[in-house]
Amino acid sequence: MTPVVRCPFGLARAVTILLLIAVGPVIAPNLAQADEPDKRPNLLFVIVDQMRGSAMGFLGEEPVVTPNLDRFSKEAVVCTHAASNYPICSPFRAMWMTGQYPHRNGVINNCNSQTAPYGVKLKTNTRCWSDVLKGNGYATAYLGKWHLEAPHKPFVKCSNNRRGSAWNEWTPPGRRHGFDRWYAYNTYDMHLRPLYWSNDAGRDGFHYVDQWGPTHEADLAIQYIQNKDGRQRDPDRPFALVVSMNPPHMPYHLHPKEYLAPYAKLTDEQLATRPNIPPAGTKWGDHYRKHIRDYFSMITGIDAQFGRILDALKAAGLEDNTLVVFTSDHGDCLGIHDQVTKNVAYEESMHIPLMFRLPGALKPRRDDVLFSVPDLHPTLLDLLGLGDQIPSTVEGTSRASLLRTGQGDRPTSQLYLRIPCEYPALGCRGVRTHTHTLVLERQPGKKQITRLYNNVADPYQLQNLAKDRPNLVERLIRDELLPWLRRTGDPWAKDQR
Repeated sequence: MTPVVRCPFGLARAVTILLLIAVGPVIAPNLAQADEPDKRPNLLFVIVDQMRGSAMGFLGEEPVVTPNLDRFSKEAVVCTHAASNYPICSPFRAMWMTGQYPHRNGVINNCNSQTAPYGVKLKTNTRCWSDVLKGNGYATAYLGKWHLEAPHKPFVKCSNNRRGSAWNEWTPPGRRHGFDRWYAYNTYDMHLRPLYWSNDAGRDGFHYVDQWGPTHEADLAIQYIQNKDGRQRDPDRPFALVVSMNPPHMPYHLHPKEYLAPYAKLTDEQLATRPNIPPAGTKWGDHYRKHIRDYFSMITGIDAQFGRILDALKAAGLEDNTLVVFTSDHGDCLGIHDQVTKNVAYEESMHIPLMFRLPGALKPRRDDVLFSVPDLHPTLLDLLGLGDQIPSTVEGTSRASLLRTGQGDRPTSQLYLRIPCEYPALGCRGVRTHTHTLVLERQPGKKQITRLYNNVADPYQLQNLAKDRPNLVERLIRDELLPWLRRTGDPWAKDQR
């Protein structure tokens, strides 16, 4: 024992050697694994613009041809009651990226030169889901429409920045929220000759492409997935790829004519099948009939490009380890309810497609969860194994458990918003439940308008029941709407009795 007492450093060294010998077999495999590919799930997120939730062939609601979405629906969890809480472009995109509702994230209206003075743009310091993925080693790419930037003078010279307003703008590298591959624009609607800024392009360095936007973006997505010679991304890291297609956003006729083929033998009346479409000979009835063929053709074209991307994913051997999401930012009334496009609470505007596929983790089925846009942020992170890194600023709720098992808490409503920048406590607020849609509208100096629709008995929302069901209106305000408004910091709640 004497040597041990007299030589404490010798003992320490001996103990250290013994520990290293004991731990060695555990450490060595971990060190070896550092050179192996990261097997965490990839993400492919495909978002289109202005596609209503009923416009998919497999639903049997409209005469639209979508063979690839039909196939995908059999492999995915189809969220049949997903809604765009504020059904216009920028608010949807900000809610999706931040997990916050508009009064928190600051995008209370579309990003353009009229709303820029009100600070309507995605905040630089907001932690988006893409920032989290980038911080966790994901290779990240964004292709297509962004629409989260405020245009500023001198405005970029392009067609969407004319006639007294500006919509398109360059997004500086410091405002791309973790996307290291950038090939995008903010708003540009010339679908047959789209405009893009690539990674290193300056504000004046945009370029045009003589190709239909969705086809071009699908080409680039396929290149990114194939990753020939590792030129697109690090093949040993998981990737997150967003493909953001502008169609079926107007102008509706700007699409390759080949996609008209499935509708060539159908009459206007055979295409105008929804009972709430105004009759021919009326302003909005004729508007619908003028555009519905092209609208469906655009959706068929998008379906074709989505199918190409899915095929490339499968051919690359990545299908089984990639979470694929398909959705739209809002729908399109196309004249229904005398509404030209969106930004209303009618089903044609608010109801959106939403499907999730992750083989082995998500069992294909249909689920009627009342999915809201801010839920996307935490759900994506959770499904990718990063549920413990959901930022505390997120107001949405992860629905990953519901998607995996069908079990768990289910929301009883979805919030609906329309917010004028000049009067952020006014505009429209409402809720959508499994059975009803309630909308309250306030304008300066005018009496509040209340609308209530029974979406079960009256799925096309033809009859306003507000005057007949005052008790239900009161209950929905008290139990559903007010809790949403208070939770999201909405100034409307201060004046609500």
